[in-house]
Amino acid sequence: MELGVHGLNTRSVIGPADTAALARRAEQLGYGSWWTADHVVLPTSVEAETVVDPLVHLGFVAAVTSRIELATGVLILPQRNPLVLAKQAASLDVLSGGRLRLGVGAGWQREEMTAVGVPFTQRGRLTDEHIDAMRALWRHEVQPYHGEHVSFADVDALPKPLTDGGPHLVVGGHSAAALRRALTKAHGWYGIGNGPDDLARHLAALRDVRADVDRPAHLGELEVSFMHMGAATLTDDTARRYADLGLDRLVVYPLPIGDAASVTAFLERHADLPR
Repeated sequence: MELGVHGLNTRSVIGPADTAALARRAEQLGYGSWWTADHVVLPTSVEAETVVDPLVHLGFVAAVTSRIELATGVLILPQRNPLVLAKQAASLDVLSGGRLRLGVGAGWQREEMTAVGVPFTQRGRLTDEHIDAMRALWRHEVQPYHGEHVSFADVDALPKPLTDGGPHLVVGGHSAAALRRALTKAHGWYGIGNGPDDLARHLAALRDVRADVDRPAHLGELEVSFMHMGAATLTDDTARRYADLGLDRLVVYPLPIGDAASVTAFLERHADLPR
């Protein structure tokens, strides 16, 4: 079971010195992946949260590290033009030496989507179409794509990702539609919960959906990543339970995020969790 860390493009540790120091320390400690949060805007009715754009942040992290995988956990896909995102993702994949894990999801915040001009009720359909459109553009021999919302032919975009067909794609979400999307379109699934019992419930749901869909052979076995929300409850026994469930990647989240020193202490404290 690999170990990752989530959310360090947010709150009080977003400056260049803190970001560089934390990313380098995570890599030194053996963390395998660095996951970013995503919000373009948030309604003023909720508590303000600073979120650095995930792809800009990961570009910076790529420049100060050499091995840790760079992941979005998850990027709200309907809010982004798929051709622009395909270009950005391919560029980051090339500059990082193929370290990008592009995690995407349909999103949940109605006010945010309305503000950026996305029909909330169509977010699932847009997500599916955007994945297919990006995959068509990522191929070394680009394929035309004609969907309801995205259509192109006789165009190409360079550079291509280092892997034909695009970087490692992860789908997040717990709805039946999200699980189906992960099983039919992605290399991996990204979940969130408070403990192994939540993961066990989601794995059971994945098995139920898996019985009704055909997973493309080229995607291989579905890789499962799970973010543990309760930092205070993440003990050695909890980590062992996650491993016993067959989890591929446990992602820790140092909530509440304090200063860089407290986050560093969190990373050091959890680096030796049983795997």
